[in-house]
Amino acid sequence: MSVVNDSIQRAEARESGRMEAFSDGVFAFAMTLLVLGLRDPTMGSTDSLLKGLFGEWPAFLAFGISFTTILVNWMNHHNLFTYVRRIDGPFMLLNGLLLLATTLIPFTTSLVADHILVADSGAAAEVYSGTFLFVALAWNLLWQYAIRHPGILASSVSDAEIRTTTRQFLFGPMLYVVAFIAAFFSGIASLAINLVVLAMFAFFAAITRIEGRSVESV
Repeated sequence: MSVVNDSIQRAEARESGRMEAFSDGVFAFAMTLLVLGLRDPTMGSTDSLLKGLFGEWPAFLAFGISFTTILVNWMNHHNLFTYVRRIDGPFMLLNGLLLLATTLIPFTTSLVADHILVADSGAAAEVYSGTFLFVALAWNLLWQYAIRHPGILASSVSDAEIRTTTRQFLFGPMLYVVAFIAAFFSGIASLAINLVVLAMFAFFAAITRIEGRSVESV
């Protein structure tokens, strides 16, 4: 019987490992795509390179926010899979929803970089913040499924850890709703809120890697 159980556990570990490896590839690809939004600022302009680079600050800011957001999400995805014992079909689909939301970030990054200083900056910021809200909601759906279906999480995960992580996951959607609403009044203000939220969760993610716990994803 123990031989059978060991075989099942190894098979489950392989399946969850394949899923994490596939997800890692999607995160890496999304991060790589972000650089395509950066361009030579002197093309079609007579300005100096230095002046052109300073003029491209919205693109560099959006790139930095988005790159670090995906990085923090990848870190927390890795943390999540230290909790996961096995996966099933619905869990795979919800993980796919998270990856779908993540792959939208390069597109919305280019939108906000191109439009944040013009008249429709609010609309660009709404789409940008809305994408981050989508990511945060996808994280919550994935986590809620994991904790509500016995066997997904390892038995070593304590009730206290589940309660703490669940509370932390609630902050993401709430904060991004604030950024989304702010976009109706000021695109720059919305971008600033996203930056503050990112800084906060990047700090938590760094602390988590030291402590070995899971924290909220942005």
